[in-house]
Formats: sequence, structure tokens, C-alpha cells
Amino acid sequence: MIRSCPEPGPVSRQNPASYNFSGPLIAVIVAFLLLLSVSCEEGDTVIGSKILPGSDYVSLSSTDTLSAFSYTRYNPGVRSDNATYAYVGSVYDPYFGTTTAEFVSQVRLASPWPGGSFTVDSVRLVLSFTGVKGNVDATHVLKISEISEILDTDSAYYSDKPVLLAGYDLPDITLPQLRSDTVNNVTLALPVGFGEYLLRDTSKLFHSNSVPDFRSFFRGLYFRMDQPSEPLLLTVRMTPVTSGGYYNNFIAVYYHDDDNEQKTYFFIFDAVSANARYNRFSHDFEAAESEKRIAHINDGIRDTVSFVQSLSGAYANLHLPGLDILREDPAFTNVAINKALLKVPVYFDDVLYKATTFPSQLLLSYKTTDGSQLIVPDYYISTAYYGGTLDSINRVYKFNIAAYVQNYLRDKSGKIVPGLNILLPALEMKNAILKTGSKVSPVELEIIFTRF
Repeated sequence: MIRSCPEPGPVSRQNPASYNFSGPLIAVIVAFLLLLSVSCEEGDTVIGSKILPGSDYVSLSSTDTLSAFSYTRYNPGVRSDNATYAYVGSVYDPYFGTTTAEFVSQVRLASPWPGGSFTVDSVRLVLSFTGVKGNVDATHVLKISEISEILDTDSAYYSDKPVLLAGYDLPDITLPQLRSDTVNNVTLALPVGFGEYLLRDTSKLFHSNSVPDFRSFFRGLYFRMDQPSEPLLLTVRMTPVTSGGYYNNFIAVYYHDDDNEQKTYFFIFDAVSANARYNRFSHDFEAAESEKRIAHINDGIRDTVSFVQSLSGAYANLHLPGLDILREDPAFTNVAINKALLKVPVYFDDVLYKATTFPSQLLLSYKTTDGSQLIVPDYYISTAYYGGTLDSINRVYKFNIAAYVQNYLRDKSGKIVPGLNILLPALEMKNAILKTGSKVSPVELEIIFTRF
């Protein structure tokens, strides 16, 4: 739908008037923008054909160049360093398959070594799991290894980066009984020998930005979990809740000196002076149920249904070719976009995917020719106005993207790459299935503008 306000006058500005298009091409544009709907050519193998009702394949008259269409895409190597949260374990979804998460982190000293002789008595690993998702009743085993690579907080690390190991592995750690969907604070016993290993050269127990320090001596740890038939995903906050020096995730080495005085030395994960760290994610889409799994991903085939996944998984790449036509139309050179409301319908199976299990908000991003990926400016202007939230009654996500559309129409040089990526916020752990190719409930874009 497209409406315009004529040039301001004493009376007419208060009542939006229909934009008077002329010419065959403009007539097509009007028809398109009255209701921007999706149309894709589909065959027997089109994605979603087995989970959508047959009415979604009603034949509609449309033009390929003016239809909205979408692809499901996946990038195995996304930047994942220095995130607020780390993830370890796995999660299963019958539509998306199995996602496995691991993380790598430096360890920071709470203080320089105080000096003196010592005898290690015990070692504890204290972790606060801010999220627990999956089967908590199964037996889950945590595996920890020393890394051999020196990490740097100024370097970029990606989710598919191989982990280089030093050869020191801790014994497998069986996790205690956990509770779902709440914070779990756990204390895990580690071997005395590990404490002795950390303290084997006390001259290295200091931090410095000018000379090799503890981070060069002991370079960090690699966390992962055995994957049982019933997966479990754990979330760990890697930044402190406050700046007051109170930590939730650390290694405590308990020891006594020659005078038998009991002391504790701490190695911190969620330090105020941040450790270099990164998450590793892998996605096995083939593990999904055969009738539900993603049929087309990264293959250039337009999707009837698009998938948006947590933990840097699949995402929807939505194209609105009508905007390209408007950008090239001289009649749209001097217009101000007052409103651009994008509506993207969702797929509910009313079992796993329903209003209560969908993400509360989705993000829209776009790419530029220099390789940058940016969130649409409307989100930063006002997150409340931008929306991106689920209308569970009408079963659509609504996005207000007037600033993005305005910038796109003014971008005559083509710096903004066509297409919007539909993503999840970083901390969102729910997936979404979008009906980006439905003809019964199509994607819609309503534009209201003022001509100068």
C-alpha cells in the first residue's frame, strides 16, 4: 500500500491523497505497492511444502520483478569474540536440527601472587549458569582443555575457528543436577594437580601490557560438553554484573603456607578487565526431522518459509524488488517517507511454534558494498517505534522502517545492497519460522510519503 501527502497547502495536508502514477510501469508499481505480496515459483520440493496448508499454494497473477521473496541463509563463520555470554552444550529442534556450542576464554588473575611457599589443598571451579535449556535429568559431562594460542582482546575471532590445544586436559567433570529456566550456581571439584599446574611458576603470576605475562604463560581454557541423546545448553555470563569486584565465574585454588595459614588464590573468567574470548557454534541441519527440516539453505532457491535461528544459525534474507523500482523512479527523488510498515507473517504449528514460544522481537539488518552489516537506523532512533515485535493475534511481525526506506530511495549510487536480513537479538534463545512466501497471508509493505 502506498499513499502520499501532497505538497503542504492551507487545507490539503491533513488528508492523505492517492499518489497519481502515470505510465505503464508506474501503474504496475501502484498495483504492487497497494499490497506488496510474495510470489515464488514452487515445485514439489519447495521448502515448507510439508508443513504449510495447501491453500498457501493458490496461484496468483504476479510479476517476478515486483514480488517479495526470501532465501534462508547460513554463515558458519560469524564474528563471536568478546560476547557478554558464552554457551556450552547443545540444543535440538525438529525443524532446525542440532546446534552445538563451545567457548574459549583467557583466565585473569584476581591479584598478583602474594609470595611465599605453598601447598595446594584443593581446587574448585565456580560457575553461574544464567540459562539452562534442555534435559536436566540426563547425565552431562563437561570437558576442559588448555589452549595453546595467545588470545588478544583486539583481535577478531569467528564461530567456526578451530581451537589450538596445548595438550593439557582436565579429567571429565560430571555436572550436578541442574534446574531448568533459572540461575544455577555450581561448584565443581578439580584435581589438586591442576592447581599445582597453574602455580608451577609463580614468577609468571602478574599482568602487564608491556611484557609477556600470565596470559602468555597460561593462555586459556576450552570448554565443551559430551553430547548425550538428550542435549543440554548452558549459558555463562562472561562480564561482571557490577564493577565492584564481585565475580560469579572463577577458579579458586585453596592452599596453605609453611605456617599452615589457609589462603585462596583466584583465577577469574568474568573479570572487570575483560578476558579475550570467543564462542564456537556448529549447526547440523540434517539432524532435523525429515518432513520438517530446512529444504533449501544457501542454495539460491526462493523459500516459501524462511527460518530464523538463535546462536548465529539460519536467517532470512528478504528482498523487496519494488523498492529498487522506486529508487530508480525520478518521481521519487523528492519525497519524504512518513511511514513504512513492513508486516511479515509467521508460521505456527501450535505445538512447538506458537505465540508463547516465538521470539518477542526480531531485528532487521542490511549490507553495504564495503561489506558492513548494519541494523536498520529506525532501531536506534526509537526501539519502541521500530517495533519488530510479534502481533500474536494477526500472526505477523511488524517493523517500522521509514528511515531505512528513505535512505534506500536516496541511495542512487547503490551503496546499500538490496535485501533485508531478519535476525534474532544476540541473547534471544527462541527460533522463528516466517511465511515469507505465502500467497494467502503475504508479506506487506505500506508506505506513506510526502512530496516536496
